[in-house]
Amino acid sequence: RYLSNLEFTINGKRPLLLNSSIAKDNLLLAVDFTTPDLYNNDTVQVKMGTVHVFRSKILTEKICHEHFRIVNYGLSEVELTLGITFNADYYDIFEVRGTTRKRRGRLQAPTATDSAIRLGYRGLDEVNRATVIELSPPPNTIERSTATYRFVLSVHEEKELFLTITCQYDDQPVPTLDYNQALDKNRRSALVLQEKTTEISTSHEQVNEWIFRSATDLRMLTTTTRFGRYPYAGVPWFSTPFGRDGIITALQCLWIDPRLARGVLAFLSDRQAEGINDEQDAEPGKILHETRTGEMAALDEIPFRNYYGSVDSTPLYIILAGAYFERTGDAYFIRQIWPNIVKALTWLDTYGDKDGDGFVEYAHKSSRGIVQQGWKDSNNSVFHAGGEIPNGPIALCEVQGYTYQAKVTGAKLASLVGNTTLAERLTGQAAELKKKFNEVFWCEDLESFALALDGNKSLCRVRSSNVGHLLFSGIATEEYAARAAQTLMNADSYSGWGIRTIPRNESRYNPMSYHNGSIWPHDNSIIAMGFARYFLKDQAIRIFNGLFNAAVMFDLHRLPELFCGFPKLPGQAPTAYPVACSPQAWASGTVFYLLQACLGLTFSATKPQVQFHHPQLPEYIDFIRISNMQVGEGLLDLSLRRHTHDVGINVIRKQGNVEIAVIV
Repeated sequence: RYLSNLEFTINGKRPLLLNSSIAKDNLLLAVDFTTPDLYNNDTVQVKMGTVHVFRSKILTEKICHEHFRIVNYGLSEVELTLGITFNADYYDIFEVRGTTRKRRGRLQAPTATDSAIRLGYRGLDEVNRATVIELSPPPNTIERSTATYRFVLSVHEEKELFLTITCQYDDQPVPTLDYNQALDKNRRSALVLQEKTTEISTSHEQVNEWIFRSATDLRMLTTTTRFGRYPYAGVPWFSTPFGRDGIITALQCLWIDPRLARGVLAFLSDRQAEGINDEQDAEPGKILHETRTGEMAALDEIPFRNYYGSVDSTPLYIILAGAYFERTGDAYFIRQIWPNIVKALTWLDTYGDKDGDGFVEYAHKSSRGIVQQGWKDSNNSVFHAGGEIPNGPIALCEVQGYTYQAKVTGAKLASLVGNTTLAERLTGQAAELKKKFNEVFWCEDLESFALALDGNKSLCRVRSSNVGHLLFSGIATEEYAARAAQTLMNADSYSGWGIRTIPRNESRYNPMSYHNGSIWPHDNSIIAMGFARYFLKDQAIRIFNGLFNAAVMFDLHRLPELFCGFPKLPGQAPTAYPVACSPQAWASGTVFYLLQACLGLTFSATKPQVQFHHPQLPEYIDFIRISNMQVGEGLLDLSLRRHTHDVGINVIRKQGNVEIAVIV
């Protein structure tokens, strides 16, 4: 944390907030203030509402730029003293979250010039971190970490101030830009990112707001690495690459921007585990859970510098590779990462299934790592019907689905690279896994699949949203998929806003918990894709409706990481989860997966072809326009219009040899 305090006062008083807003493109925060009554001894020198302060903030790379404009709207001149105080504690993100450290590095005394203040810290990792605050024009005085301006404003006169707050790491140079240059650079960068991204608009203005907000948030969360673009998981706690989050976000957005998937696959291929490291839960071929670059990670005070404690990142990586090929036909890139795919497939059969029963399990080894290693990674997220926490190793239901899908995908990719022997073996393994899974995990009394299989091979007979991921993967039989879908959409599970992680008739249900009764948008989007796979479009539409109604209730139409699972009540908004990340990558990707589910949109790399399987639209969307869709070397603009019993498709523009197929 390079800046822990920035306090702005006028004549020693904090200004009064009038309004604050974020620009639609996320590039600028604008805030309006006025002054309270300002006294000179016991006499009001400046009445409340006389002075207006406009303050805006933009971020670019490692710099925060601020602009102040102070205007006197009084009938006489005013004498003002502006104070701006800075402080930096250089807390690691895990300290901010509450972790206590036994020792810390050394804070450096503030230094100042006529127009700048420098704060510094030398960490225990021997890295110098510094915060340089430049002020323009120069203040009248700078004392330690406080800058003071003194001036007189005549009637309707205004004064402008600019702050440039630079975060320096290990004395590395930082590009110098002024406020206007930084804003212009950000706008140009946003336009470049949009150039090859599919654009979506509908007949419904609030749906458009939701789509625009989601796309804008994804651009903000995406960082360019040396391997390409990667969506960081979420602000503020997870602003770093996560394997599972990056993969799922890339899947959600694959149809609108496959470049994201390529960047994720390349990054994760580079970070694939090569050896065994118990403290990192690393095993050969395993795909990254998360990476951290802060002081505590560098010192191994936390195990997350490169941490591999997720059981599902590895099969999901293979799934994304296959989906990327189907979307793009980029066989060259698949051949580049094929050795990594083979290592991931090998991990599934070896370290992932140490007892050889055909199911992929996890059991953490790290003394400081994550206990539950599925996407629901709270310590109490896996339990038996009575609430007891099971012993491991744990075989989560959805992980078996991912493994099935990974083997089906792996077989297709093996055929692509000419390894027919491997393709046949994977196809056979997938068929065996599907048969055994449906036999072992289905619970007739639950009308659903069990949550997990514990270390004693006893079922955790609990209904959960995890089951929806089984439809996403295709491992469920047609009969069981239909019955499980009914259970997922009954009143105990579906709140009206979305499907709860755990239904309210389970022992550990708590609508305010992180994973045991809350509603996660990304979870629901995956389930909607599963419903679409089994042609349960009406259920997919219900999920779209619930999350759309939730989105319009949240500030900026921004779906958070999760929200509470209380039932939807007339006239009431969904209940926020207090420390949810917002924005969060896979929450932002949700709307695109929901649209894909409703439209039944798939791709064929070999033709190339865009396919719409039983497309449907919610009743409040009359049409949807899809523009600038890159398919192979071609380009498509399409319009889909809802009719009484179906959806019609009109081709507005078609460049290149691209086929469009509608399956009804």
